[in-house]
Amino acid sequence: MPQVTVTVNGNPYAVQCDPGEENRIRDLARVLDSKIAPFAQQPARVGETRLLVLAALVLADELAEANDAVKRLSTRVAGADDPALADGIDRLTRRIEEVASRLESAHM
Repeated sequence: MPQVTVTVNGNPYAVQCDPGEENRIRDLARVLDSKIAPFAQQPARVGETRLLVLAALVLADELAEANDAVKRLSTRVAGADDPALADGIDRLTRRIEEVASRLESAHM
């Protein structure tokens, strides 16, 4: 199983992943680091765990907003007669749920 080293908040972390997922893991680590950065720059020094919790809350909020948007679109599309659009929204919903599942399992 491949292993990549990512840097979050200036700290290196070795992460195992499926073959071919290395770049995706690096990209996700950059997203996480970008969410942590504003909290890390605050004058009051907070611990690494607190920074990760704050970043996870921001990401969870963004994911919830994306899920809400997909649900609103699904509701609008359900009334429309466009199978291709409905199929695209279904695929997007499954992808969002997959990302949510990965975030939940990584958090545990």
